[in-house]
Amino acid sequence: MSMFDDPFDADSSVNAGCICGRRRSNAEHEQATPALRCEPVIGEEKRYENLVASAVLRAVFPESTTRRAFLKSVGAATALAALSQFFPLKLATEAFAEGGTPEKKDLKVGFIPITCATPIIMAAPLGFYAKAGLNVEVVKTAGWAVIRDKTINREYDASHMLAPMPIAISLGLGAQPIPFAVPAIENINGQGIVLAMKHKDKRDPKDWKGLKFAIPFDYSMHNYLLRYYLAEHGIDPDTDVQLRSVPPPEMVANLRADNIDGFLAPDNICQRAIYDGVGYLHILSKEIWDGHPCCSFAASREFIATAPNSFAALTRAIVDATAYASKAENRKQIAEAIAPANYINAPVTVLEQVLTGTYADGLGGVKTDPKRVDFDPFPWQSFAVWMLTQMKRWGQIKGDVDYKAVAEQIYLATDTRKVMAEMGLTPPAESTKSFAVMGKTFDPAKPDDYVASFKIKKAS
Repeated sequence: MSMFDDPFDADSSVNAGCICGRRRSNAEHEQATPALRCEPVIGEEKRYENLVASAVLRAVFPESTTRRAFLKSVGAATALAALSQFFPLKLATEAFAEGGTPEKKDLKVGFIPITCATPIIMAAPLGFYAKAGLNVEVVKTAGWAVIRDKTINREYDASHMLAPMPIAISLGLGAQPIPFAVPAIENINGQGIVLAMKHKDKRDPKDWKGLKFAIPFDYSMHNYLLRYYLAEHGIDPDTDVQLRSVPPPEMVANLRADNIDGFLAPDNICQRAIYDGVGYLHILSKEIWDGHPCCSFAASREFIATAPNSFAALTRAIVDATAYASKAENRKQIAEAIAPANYINAPVTVLEQVLTGTYADGLGGVKTDPKRVDFDPFPWQSFAVWMLTQMKRWGQIKGDVDYKAVAEQIYLATDTRKVMAEMGLTPPAESTKSFAVMGKTFDPAKPDDYVASFKIKKAS
């Protein structure tokens, strides 16, 4: 069952049959004529109320067969009314939704104007922060170094960060170590490699020697994915090409000015280059690793310790927004919400092509991939372990690495699992998993073997 399935979903293992108890499945319920449909109990805004009611119903009727029989005999509305006679559902719902009172309700959260930050951005105009009892100002920021510095300096309470950034900050790579944590991944997939139109005949990466590529930041999935892709094609990213850190909003202008030959960047940057006619899409990042993380929602351990309830409320808001963004039917509304100048500042058409997955490729074709970008908040610790292997592979980390300990300290899988379960979502039971990158399986239990297996890497 998906982590975003509703606990009252009649097709789930919780209750078989329609929620009203009158039909065998939710599909049958939806196919009924309007006159024969029961009134639906579930709505996005009713999640907490229904979760509490579901918990009470399961406590009263532990056996699913008995519970289904009860629902079929009286209907969901009558069942809820009956339960309310004996249990204060409204008060329990309010207490559950609120959690502990936030120590600080007025918060600032920094973001870079890219579609990777969709849940963080949309949570403001679409009311997810307010729903969590917070008044959040999402602050558009010029680049990743600025995001890092403003968060460290407490100008931002939390922020949008590249998924490897909290690891680098916590380990003190390039500066003093400051403990950070990741309660949620912002997006999976959602990046691409774009080349300038003058290189439209260079579809084989073996022909890319001497080219200049932009990446958003040294500690980024973009850097690691591009390096991985180049190396798998026999190109040494440190000697055969040039890699430059360029803030995503400046990449298209640099491509147009011929300062770079291409980039691996967020999909809205890729699509803007295509929209402006200055570049074409070589491949989507999911063709390198389908399901890879990109950006994260991060906060310092200091903020978490001094304002735990505010942090918990922020996490609930982000997870809630991510659940909403994961649904295809919401993507056009989200594109409109995040398009304005104070957010991403992009044509709605560009954002719709990214979020809906129907897009122009810059070479005259139109492609469809609804999972071009997706949203899944669970911070798999195996993601962190993989990032650490690439930091080691390319010389960003020297010496021995306690991969498991670092991943567990920074990627808060256990905490997030609890939050998601409390919200009625279905988080994974485990915190690590294996996956394949360009056909090569990664086993998070054997990270050093993985690093040693690569022919192209930085000499230690």
